[in-house]
Parts: sequence; C-alpha cells; structure tokens
Amino acid sequence: MSYELIALLMFSSMMLMLMTGQRVFGAIGFVGAAAGVLLWGVGGVEIPFAAAMKLMKWYPLLTLPMFIFMGYVLSESRIADDLYRMFHVWMGPVRGGLAIGTIGLMVLISAMNGLSVAGMAIGATIALPELLRRGYDKIMVTGVIQAGSSLGILVPPSVVLVLYAMIARAPVGQLWLAGVVPGLMMATMFVVYIYIRCRLNPSLGPVLSAEERNVPMAEKFRLLGAGVLPLVIFAAMMVPFVNGWTSLVESSAIGAMTAFLAAVVKRRMNRAVFETCLRQTLAISCMFMWIILAALGFGAVFDGLGAVKAIESLFTEKLGLDPWMILILMQISFLLMGTFLDDTAMLVIVAPLYVPLVAALGFDLVWYGVLYTITTQIAYMTPPFGYNLFLMRAMAPPEITLRDIYGSITPFVMVMVLALALIMIFPQIALWLPEYVYGR
Repeated sequence: MSYELIALLMFSSMMLMLMTGQRVFGAIGFVGAAAGVLLWGVGGVEIPFAAAMKLMKWYPLLTLPMFIFMGYVLSESRIADDLYRMFHVWMGPVRGGLAIGTIGLMVLISAMNGLSVAGMAIGATIALPELLRRGYDKIMVTGVIQAGSSLGILVPPSVVLVLYAMIARAPVGQLWLAGVVPGLMMATMFVVYIYIRCRLNPSLGPVLSAEERNVPMAEKFRLLGAGVLPLVIFAAMMVPFVNGWTSLVESSAIGAMTAFLAAVVKRRMNRAVFETCLRQTLAISCMFMWIILAALGFGAVFDGLGAVKAIESLFTEKLGLDPWMILILMQISFLLMGTFLDDTAMLVIVAPLYVPLVAALGFDLVWYGVLYTITTQIAYMTPPFGYNLFLMRAMAPPEITLRDIYGSITPFVMVMVLALALIMIFPQIALWLPEYVYGR
C-alpha cells in the first residue's frame, strides 16, 4: 500500500469515528496509535509515548490553566455585570449604543478569558435580555452577540493560539501580538456596521429613555472604573512580558493572581466561587491536554509516513496549483469542517497536515495562525450546523428561534470575510506588532 493511500485511510478513519459521536481525543488518539502499531509493529507504541513526554516537557503549557483560571475568576465574581452596566450608562444615548457597548464588552471579556464560549455565555445571559427588554431588534442583537464572542480566540490571551503554537512550534508571544490588531480591527468593523445600520433604521436600536440617561456624572465615573479593571489586569500581565521582564508562564501567573486579588478586593471571592473556578479550570485544562496528546501522536505517525510531502507534491506538481490557491482551498476546508467540529478539534485534526504544508509553501506560520482563528470562527457561525448557532439557541430565550439565529449572522459573516481578505492581502496587519515588539 502506498504512503498516500495509508494517509488517506488514516484521515478517513478518523473522520468516520468523529461522525459516530466519539470523543475527539479518543478518535484521533486511537487512529494514530493503531496506525503506529500496524505500520511499525510493537515499537510503534513508542510514538504516543514520545508524544506524551513532549507534552509534559512543554513549559509554555503551564499558561493554559493560568488563563482558564483567570477567566473563570472574573466570570464567577460577576465583574462582567459591572462592565455591561458601564457600557449601558455611557453608550445608551447613542442609537444602537447598547449593541455597540456589547461589542466593547466582548472585547474586554476576550482580554480576560481566551475562550469564545465564555463571551457567548456572558453575552447571552447578561446583554441579550437587556437588549430585548429595551426594544432592540432580536435578529440584529443575536448576531451582535455571536459576532462579539468570535473575538475570544483572537484577542490575547487566546487559549487556542497557545494550542496552535504547541502544534506549529511557533512562538506564543508573537502569535498573541499578531492577534491584537486584527481583533481590534474586526471589533471596529462590527461597531461601524451596527452604527450605520441603526442610523439608517433607528427602530433597530433605540436610544435609552430620558429617565435612564439621567445618571449623575459621579456615578458615571464610578462605573467607568469597572471598565478600567480588566485593562489593569491585562496590562499587569502583558506589559512585563512584552518588555522582556517576565516569561510567558510568569506573565500568566501574574494575570491569574491579579484577577484573584481583584475579586478578593471587591469582596466577591468566597469558598463556593473559588471551588467552582478550580473545578472548571481542572476540567477544561485536562480536556485540552488529552486533545493535544492525541494530536501529537497522530501527527508523529503522519510525519513518519511522509504524508505531508506527498500532499505537497500532489497540489504543486500533479495539479499545478499555485501557493495562494492551495491556501484558499485550505481555508475553505476549515469552513466545511466547522459545520460539525469545534476550533480545537479542527486544529488538531488538520494541523499535522496543513502547518508543514504552509511552511513549505513559503507562508509565515504566525500570520497563518491568525487566518486559522478567523476562518474557524466564520465556520462556527455558518449554517446549517455551525457550532455557535446551536450554542446560541441553547442559551437564548424562547422568543428567539433557530430561524432568527440563522438570519442574524449573515451581515456579520460578511464583515468577517472582509476582515479575513484584508489580512490575507495585507499580512502586515497581523505581523506589524510582533515584528515591532520583537524587533526591538
């Protein structure tokens, strides 16, 4: 059997197991381990063992539980409620102001928690009921929350970019910095779209009533402090790291400790909250570690087969495709897989195949990491089986139907596709900041 056919059999077997509803790490790890034993005999068991040792020795992986703990502390201590109250007071007099404020809330939540699910949960439970109660169009605001939550895996500290760095062997610090400008650019594009649409059709996002706008200036400035707190936590974590005073792991520990102290100072940290944060952190961290372990074992077998070189030869020599066409086809495949897989599963399934191919085609792996995160978020929001669509349906009130959710995402997906195209055409949008910081 040829190496190409073996690689195809492995990939198709893994996809078939995933479609049966098996756990992601179980499907990937089983196919990788079984292929190793069948190809190399008993000695093939060394491949997953070596992958486990590589995982345990990867020092930056310690950032994973730190950032997850930081996010859960800020979420469980209800600091997000204060943030939304701040945006409610300051942005209420503007048409569509609360929807714009929701995007701002999502950006700050992203800077506190590197998971898009956290932004979705906070937006659906805090912002959505308030927006609906004040007469905002239910279709538009449903799209706002889904689009805003997509920033969670792009704005640092992004947990998904840490996983990408592990698999692609790319520097985490550069990947984080590469996500800053694209993330803020995409948030700005969302805000501009909401503002223009509400100006053209004021009924979609009415201003607050005179009674609600009549808030003393002293109260406004007090609430402004709620928005400053996440920025202080973010600065305490990132400034020492960017300036080279601390390592990545040390910065993550600073962020987790700063968030914990903030919750203590605000008297919102008790035994129940602390226990919940620890349990959730342990559960999510273990899930990610199992997935990375399975991906490394599967990728090692793929590397041993030489499958990446065979696929590169197929695209460039036999089919005669240029590098940009191959890159676009890769992005389209992410959109298709996003109909039934989450971002982590997509990454660990195709990264062993795509990342070496991207490098061989001469593209920057840091830049490609940003393209990957945006493309997977577009896939999340694309019907019929987008992951975010069903997550939103589970969290939304009964008056928002699945039809409303499907109809809400079209304009925001178009904005995200435009952002993706701009970053592909102008790579410096993503690469300028890491080159500037590390170039110093």
